[in-house]
Amino acid sequence: MKAVPISYIARNLWMRRVTTLLTAGGMALVVYVFATVLMMSEGIRATLVATGQPDNVIVLRKGAGAEINSGISRLQAAIIESQDGIATDAQGRALVTKEPVVLNNLPKRNSGKPANVTVRGTTPQGLELRPQVRIVEGRMFRPGTSEIVTGRAVASGFRNAGLGETLRFAGREWVVVGVFDAGRTGFDSEIWGDAEQMMQAFRRNAFSSVVFRLSDLQRFDALKKLLEEEPRLQVEMKREDAFYAEQSQALATFISILGLTLSIIFSIGAVVGAMITMFASVASRVGEIGTLRALGFRRGAVLAAFLGEALLLALVGGVVGLAGASLMQAVSLSTTNFQTFSEIAFQFKLTPAIVVQTLLFSLAMGFVGGFVPAWRAARMKIVDCLRAA
Repeated sequence: MKAVPISYIARNLWMRRVTTLLTAGGMALVVYVFATVLMMSEGIRATLVATGQPDNVIVLRKGAGAEINSGISRLQAAIIESQDGIATDAQGRALVTKEPVVLNNLPKRNSGKPANVTVRGTTPQGLELRPQVRIVEGRMFRPGTSEIVTGRAVASGFRNAGLGETLRFAGREWVVVGVFDAGRTGFDSEIWGDAEQMMQAFRRNAFSSVVFRLSDLQRFDALKKLLEEEPRLQVEMKREDAFYAEQSQALATFISILGLTLSIIFSIGAVVGAMITMFASVASRVGEIGTLRALGFRRGAVLAAFLGEALLLALVGGVVGLAGASLMQAVSLSTTNFQTFSEIAFQFKLTPAIVVQTLLFSLAMGFVGGFVPAWRAARMKIVDCLRAA
């Protein structure tokens, strides 16, 4: 069976430039929404997953689910710290940090509206356990003082959280002596201070979590079983990267479902627009269809030609929409993490998988919108087409 040349298909779209641009523009807007939603979901997931280190382990109270809901007593923390299998630093000190984590309400710098910010009490070992964190302004806080350092997102997004400013919470004034960059991870949205000072200020008698580095990744399962079966502990142990991946699931899933629902609703309009365009194309080219058939092109070739026009139209719209969505990677946003109820800053993230999904979605719209008109064109009789011409 002879196939209609692709150049013929593209030329027909070019001859109808106005309708082609309008229809492709409608599809591009739908594709833009679709891709942006996927990029937002992936950005949140990537931000939180990158927060954890694969060789770090986090220990929480059994059933806690998040650090703010957890409680590890000093005795329990000491038992955990004494276990074999914990890595040590160059000075022979165990790479373990016992940290209280609380939420604090702060006004945003631009709007003044309050939002929850995670406040973490940590130790010098805590900084060593997070190699992605580095001080970019000022210095690290001194242990035993009311000094704090703020993540880059907190410093720029909340009042009195910048270098040299003073925050008041937990009945104290805390001086911001440094700003750190956590490599676009969840720590960028936190405030860090001395663990013991935070415990006293917030009147906590228990840590929220214990984080340590494994000396051997192969010992994870054995140590997990040992800790979780210890009756004095009642804890659960997770790899840090897996823990933060779980923290992203609820919010990322919600955004995906909401965005995909909106995209499907909007796509109905785009499909109808493509269908109208293709029906108009068929109606204006009846004589042309008859000529193609008279030249020996069979029904399948005519069907493929008109369906090819719809798919090419959708591909143009998809590429334009995807190009527009890719610009969102330069935008930083913040939202509330459902798991922790705290503010988290993230960036849109475009991945090869999202590119493929977006283009397939665009082509699917073109196929649905173009099949019926293409089928109608293919079913026309040669005699009727030539007579109408």
